[in-house]
Amino acid sequence: MPTAQHISINPTLLSWARQESGFELFRVAKRLNVKPEKVEAWEKGESLPTMRQVENLAHFFHRPLSVFFLPEPPQLTPLAAEYRRLPHVIPGHESPELRLNLRQMLARRENALNLMGELGEVVPEFSLSAKLNESPIEVGARLRAALGVTLDEQLAWPSEWRAWASWRSAVENLGVLVFQFSKVAISEVRGLALLRTPLPVVGINSKEIPEVRSYTVLHELVHLMLAAGHEEASALKEDKSNDEWNGLERFAEIVASHALVPENALRSEIVSLGLGDADWDIHATRRLARRFRITPLALATRLRESGFMSWERYALWKSEWDAYVATLAARSKGFATPVAKALGRNGRPYIQLVLEALSANRITPVNAARYLDLKFEHFDKLKTAMQNGSSAFSGDD
Repeated sequence: MPTAQHISINPTLLSWARQESGFELFRVAKRLNVKPEKVEAWEKGESLPTMRQVENLAHFFHRPLSVFFLPEPPQLTPLAAEYRRLPHVIPGHESPELRLNLRQMLARRENALNLMGELGEVVPEFSLSAKLNESPIEVGARLRAALGVTLDEQLAWPSEWRAWASWRSAVENLGVLVFQFSKVAISEVRGLALLRTPLPVVGINSKEIPEVRSYTVLHELVHLMLAAGHEEASALKEDKSNDEWNGLERFAEIVASHALVPENALRSEIVSLGLGDADWDIHATRRLARRFRITPLALATRLRESGFMSWERYALWKSEWDAYVATLAARSKGFATPVAKALGRNGRPYIQLVLEALSANRITPVNAARYLDLKFEHFDKLKTAMQNGSSAFSGDD
């Protein structure tokens, strides 16, 4: 049998690609079915991988094959300079899955700007901002008005999926790209904001249920408003103390909750459903939450904010809720088609840009497929879904 061909690469680039992608040696070794010592020897230049192994490395790291032959590593902006500070993420220590999704979302944003230039379209301006010395309730009302979602529309939504699609569309209309990312643990991040302008980005973890996504997209939008008001910086530059940061997070939570459920609407629905004397057990909270298409937990937090629940009652309710959730079976993910995944991942504005550029011969079918991470054979179905106003958004893809 012929001996596998070994190939000379720049070992420094292999080490750079692994670390930049966030992988430890053992994960790379496991993927290539070799011992960690073997990968370490490649990185030190003490031995050479085979051509097949180099190809597998490029695929695993989501890098072009040519990167391993560069004379020196590329100079890249640290990812922590792009996203807002996140509660459970240490800058520079993001999981490989999160790092990949961050790079992909940044690439989509750059693609969108380039396509707008090619098509002669005006880049929308995100004009909302907020200051921490403002009333969060007033900021919430201002945000709700900017989103243009009426209470009648909200109460008429037939499902949580329709609610999520509608809130997402309203945010996108403000000059924000809303992407979904997958394969990232919810314990690491539920949502994030990329602070570049124009066309800032909100990213939503596709593992979330739709009711939570609706809240998260508004929460992240508030962080964009705070960044526009020079109250917040990227994770790499953020120097607030933990107490200051917790105060900022609290501000964003209150703003998002009041934008989602205005005070007058909350009180009106409590009366309408005959819940004025409710002791706010799980049943009553779920009943009211369904009216606004939000989670009972978000509704309980909102009730606490408006004085319907004391902190003591809320703490008791929260323990009861956690016990109730623990008894539920895992929700079935179902099956999402490639087109549904593309819609969920990319969002309608970005997909529309790609399809318009393709139609105008500004990009090739190969590029269009790469931009959307969708095989070209599915494009006819994608166009039909876009024309029909499909609001399909997948779960974890």
